[in-house]
Amino acid sequence: MGPHYLSQFFTPKSVAIVGASERKDSVGYRLLLNMQEADFKGGLYPVNHKRETLLGLKAYPDLIAVPEDPDLVVIAIPAPSVPEIVRQCGEKGVSAIIIITAGFAELGAEGHRLQQEILDIAHRYNIRILGPNCLGIIRPSGHLNATFADGPVKDGNLALLSQSGAICTAILDWAKSQDIGFSSVVSMGGAADIDFGEVLDFLATDSKTTGILMYVEGIRDARRFLSGLKAAARLKPVILIKAGRHENGSKAAMSHTGAMVGGDNVYNAAIERVGVVRVYSITELFSAARVLANNYEVADDRLAIITNAGGPGVMSTDRAEDVGVKMAVLSPDSIAALNAVLPPQWSHANPVDILGDATSERYRKALEICLSDNNIDGVLVILTPQAMTDPTRVAQCIIDGAKISKKPVLASWTGGAKVQEGRKLFANSKVAHFSTPEAAVDAFSFLANYAQNQILLRQIPSPAEELATPDVEGARLIIERVLAEGRQVLTARQSKAILAAFHIPINQTVRASTAKEAMIAAETMGFPVVLKIDIAEFSHKSDIGGVRVNINSVQEVSRNFVEMEAAIKQKHPEITEVGITIEPMIRSPGGRELMTGVVRDPVFGPAVSFGLGGTMVEILQDHAVALPPLNAYMVEKMIAKTKAAKYIGPFRQLPPVNKKALVDVLLNISALVSELPEILELDINPLIVDEYGVIAVDARIKAQLFTQLTPYSHMAIHPYPSELTRHYQLSNGVNITIRPIRPEDAVLEKDFVHRLSEHSKYFRFMQALQELTPGMVVRFTQIDYDREMAFVAITEDERMPNELGVGRYLMSPDGRSVEFALVVADDCQCLGIGTRLMKALMQTAKAKGMSFFEGEVLVINKPMLSLVKKLGFSIENIAGENEVVRVVKDLRQ
Repeated sequence: MGPHYLSQFFTPKSVAIVGASERKDSVGYRLLLNMQEADFKGGLYPVNHKRETLLGLKAYPDLIAVPEDPDLVVIAIPAPSVPEIVRQCGEKGVSAIIIITAGFAELGAEGHRLQQEILDIAHRYNIRILGPNCLGIIRPSGHLNATFADGPVKDGNLALLSQSGAICTAILDWAKSQDIGFSSVVSMGGAADIDFGEVLDFLATDSKTTGILMYVEGIRDARRFLSGLKAAARLKPVILIKAGRHENGSKAAMSHTGAMVGGDNVYNAAIERVGVVRVYSITELFSAARVLANNYEVADDRLAIITNAGGPGVMSTDRAEDVGVKMAVLSPDSIAALNAVLPPQWSHANPVDILGDATSERYRKALEICLSDNNIDGVLVILTPQAMTDPTRVAQCIIDGAKISKKPVLASWTGGAKVQEGRKLFANSKVAHFSTPEAAVDAFSFLANYAQNQILLRQIPSPAEELATPDVEGARLIIERVLAEGRQVLTARQSKAILAAFHIPINQTVRASTAKEAMIAAETMGFPVVLKIDIAEFSHKSDIGGVRVNINSVQEVSRNFVEMEAAIKQKHPEITEVGITIEPMIRSPGGRELMTGVVRDPVFGPAVSFGLGGTMVEILQDHAVALPPLNAYMVEKMIAKTKAAKYIGPFRQLPPVNKKALVDVLLNISALVSELPEILELDINPLIVDEYGVIAVDARIKAQLFTQLTPYSHMAIHPYPSELTRHYQLSNGVNITIRPIRPEDAVLEKDFVHRLSEHSKYFRFMQALQELTPGMVVRFTQIDYDREMAFVAITEDERMPNELGVGRYLMSPDGRSVEFALVVADDCQCLGIGTRLMKALMQTAKAKGMSFFEGEVLVINKPMLSLVKKLGFSIENIAGENEVVRVVKDLRQ
């Protein structure tokens, strides 16, 4: 593939500024001045019909008069005049526009109309737009500052992507005071056209960017947003601030789950899922950036603290507890080693207090011992200026000591003038320095969270992973009939039937319309029983006296039935028939009452919640949230975040519960909401689990009609498409499987490329390539199945290698076409593998609604050209290119 389609925004050869001015209080003046002060090397063309020159440059009355076709046009004129300028850009052949101007969608109906007019013109001419109402773009290495921010920006390796121009300038000002530089700065503004996902796509592969900082307010397309975050976070750290919370969307929810789970905790679950670290302030943003951009890695979150003062050590320990960082337990060997080099009065524990008279040598030895301890994942070194301590010399010792280990070493030189020289040394080293110990602990927590989120990023579960096949159609039919009756809320029996279709254990439930029917049902199932009202509109039955428990005879059944019926009719005279269900009373001495459920977030779709249950669930407020689809690892992580995690273990005289049964229930719930987009809310409370198993005692489902035909379109994260797996037999009798690639194929993929001949590597990558880099392995195996696809052909037959070939496509920005790549092992060619891979790719692309399937092929790659001809591709020459041709297949035919 050629340069990224957004490249012209970041590396333009020429820029026109429409609305450039010499009026010093204008945006147009600052835009032109910033471009000049950045020493932009290309053509710079101010457009202003009232002036002949501006800041020493020739000015032009309109875009048509500009002597060349600019790569980038920046617009800063009143909103009503913008459509005409966009039209001129189209006539001029401009493909990239930044609209600084405000006054569009944020100003009501007329603004919406103007914005839509601009987008219609832009689409007609294949123009991409950043903004409107944005600050612009800065690319220090390219001498580009197409913003109205105040002053220059230092070149660096962090990218800043912000929805708010004001926050963007605040971060830039703060960074200037900290001497922090940027590879790119992008202000998204209204994001009417280009969105976060597209910019993240560019930054993910940008060689000048090693970390990405983001400020986000709202999201237009959740799947594209998470897709872009995933692509970037696979390759480099992404740290995000989310400001504001979208409308809960579940304030009127009828279920317990909906009442507790709001937008922000679902947002957190989404961010964790794609490997991103969330922070809550600008200070935290750069604290996280300092450690993550140094490529530190941690296996766990066990922190050791070395300090020459007890107070900061205690404060750091408190902060670690606050943010969930574990204080490492020193190994016996480390204790012995520290005893040998430290005074007898040292703390003999973590924090390692090496006392106020600590020398640089004492610091060095303590650091060396801690870094060698397998119980420690990172070390924070604290220094307070004391008469016997040389802060600068100690700093150099710490920097030198950190070089011998891959474990992160953080420092906090607390004080003023006496520690300044030491801080300067840290600024030019790999040791991240923080002004306070608490900030350093926060930074380590971000590092630990990043490591855990990266594991989540690599999880690609199927919609119903390792589960018994559910009766999806039967469950859907029940929901459709309820909706056809004009109801959204299912009865308890209907809800339990849906659960049973997905192999979630339920207790028997029988509905009775009369006391006689209730007596017969109770006698049949055996005592004790529970009576519950069966009216879908009442969410919490116990709140209105609609639950009677421990009923032990038919006489009690009759009496309670009559009492409940009379009470409901008295309170709600409009109800003519009071249905009541009879259920066995679940008696489990070791049972724990839990709750699980699902809410439909307005941005991210369904979210699964788990925590403590029972009648006090809203007071307990114990819940963790995860986005489906889930696998066993992700379910275990969700459980571990709750207070319920301790409750289900050995507790007083109670044995631990059957955790596998609990995990299976949560996996089945994930499968249920993945396969049934009609479900808006699901509430199982209580879910009783003990050492023998689990049972859903009460359940409630709310549904709505869902009309989209694309599978899993209601979910923010596309599940692993296991349904695309196919099995074939080659002409030589070898059985092969063609399936979508998975992250665990990394070793397989690396070995496959290693085995390719030099000419096969050249045909595939169009460059000399010996091995896949770690970044390439990640990109090739951890894909987003919604916008790209990769199929591998594999076999278990010992006569052939494991991986025989691989084909992939990536969706183009136009949303109508994909670009493909294909390679088959040298010793596996002429067996039909390439044809099968290509057909699998084309069928998948067509099912996604793509119109064109295309790629670039070297003219000397005769086997590939022969294959595409056989498959009905047309072959087109590329202007100015003699070695490569474009091959295109119209999938609409």
